Amino acid sequence: MGGDLSEYRRKRVAGRTPEPVPADDVLPRGGDDTFVIQEHHASRLHWDVRLERGGVLVSWAVPKGLPPEPGTIRLAVRTEDHPLEYASFSGVIPKGEYGAGEMVIWDRGRYETVKWSDREVDVVLHGSRVQGEFVFFRRDPAGGSGSAKDWMVRRRHEAVRPDWVPLPESLPPMLATAARELPRPESRFAFEFKWDGVRAVARVEGGRVRLTSRLGNDVTGTYPELQGLGAQLGATQVLLDGEIVALAGGRPSFGALQQRMHASAAQARRLVARTPVTFLVFDVLHLDGSPTLDLPYSRRRELLEGLGLRGAHWLTPKAFPGQGAAVLAASREQGLEGVVAKRLDSRYVPGQRSPHWVKVTGVVTQEVVIGGWRPGVGKRAGLVGALLLGIPDPGGPDGALVFAGSVGTGFDQAELERLTARLGSLEVTRSPFVSEVPRERARGARWVRPELVGEVAHRQWTTDGRMRFPTWRGLRPDKVPGEVRRLDG
Repeated sequence: MGGDLSEYRRKRVAGRTPEPVPADDVLPRGGDDTFVIQEHHASRLHWDVRLERGGVLVSWAVPKGLPPEPGTIRLAVRTEDHPLEYASFSGVIPKGEYGAGEMVIWDRGRYETVKWSDREVDVVLHGSRVQGEFVFFRRDPAGGSGSAKDWMVRRRHEAVRPDWVPLPESLPPMLATAARELPRPESRFAFEFKWDGVRAVARVEGGRVRLTSRLGNDVTGTYPELQGLGAQLGATQVLLDGEIVALAGGRPSFGALQQRMHASAAQARRLVARTPVTFLVFDVLHLDGSPTLDLPYSRRRELLEGLGLRGAHWLTPKAFPGQGAAVLAASREQGLEGVVAKRLDSRYVPGQRSPHWVKVTGVVTQEVVIGGWRPGVGKRAGLVGALLLGIPDPGGPDGALVFAGSVGTGFDQAELERLTARLGSLEVTRSPFVSEVPRERARGARWVRPELVGEVAHRQWTTDGRMRFPTWRGLRPDKVPGEVRRLDG
């Protein structure tokens, strides 16, 4: 294995690519002990691992990079041998040429050979970023029909560090406690704008992004434009907490986001150009083998800002220590949803609503459960005319709702059609409300299983427990009925 540059030259034309293209078959000989790993931003991000052997660089393309801990096995595609001069190459391969894209040297150093055969290469790497023993091996059994390019790689023995902790699949996000006023003293808190979107946790490993919702559902396919975040982070392993928003008129719009939240993967790809989203990253929960949950917010913020996250569809919004009043005033002036205050010394508590994070909103919003609907008339004939809304009865049986009002405004045509179809599949014969629904609201109503959570904006609560002048904001697939509570104020 190794020692043939014919395929390499066949795929490249000198002068059309900045890569070295030797003119003949004369192979220089070295010590068979140097290696280079190049991060290759081609059509799909990968890492090229190259080992000097017999006058060439024997090469594998590793889509997710070398495994950081034992037990993880990753794909390693055997590629053509490269000339030794390639060990110092970095640059941009022009569009239209083989392997087009940027290539940078990610690591280089010396290696020791433990075993070298046509089916298994066992080496110990000594680089500035990679240290350890790795085994490259053919995927197919001896004499099998698999391709000669089908290889795998695993780390043998030790992890990259003795204290290395594998990256979690996901964590439920920490939640803020609602309040009417900013916490005091302001000097103990950092203040962030509250964004009108949906929470998501991003797991980035090997340049790939996996997104999970607040409920732990995989929503990666719903937001394909966020995959570029993985390419920017490269080999960094990280778990990020943030908010996905869609902009309308330069401001986050929950209504615009509704178009994306309910789209299939195929629909989402078509919607990217028309209704793009942005991932606003505001916390880091795990970084390169180290959990960060027990670090204070101020230190997590330093780590997050050190990642330099900024791209076409993601960024890290600023935080403002000790400036609560100014941030709240700016939020109101710009028509944003409010402010989140986070204690500088607070740890991250997954899945819990903490008093150390406090949200103060400029608009009263309420999560509700849909218990029924009344058909529309005129232009809305055959569609939802109004939704009958409730709050789960804490002392009642599962699914029992206390009537909280009805809403008939805030819908667009697509939302009406989507809701009508969803509610039709949930129809039941009996009302889920344990409190009386006013006769004029119940007349002609169609009852549904109380499974869908939505969000409305309203002015205030009436003395009989109804919302005044509610406006529909959209379904909340990231919430479940059991966690809906009435919010006063």
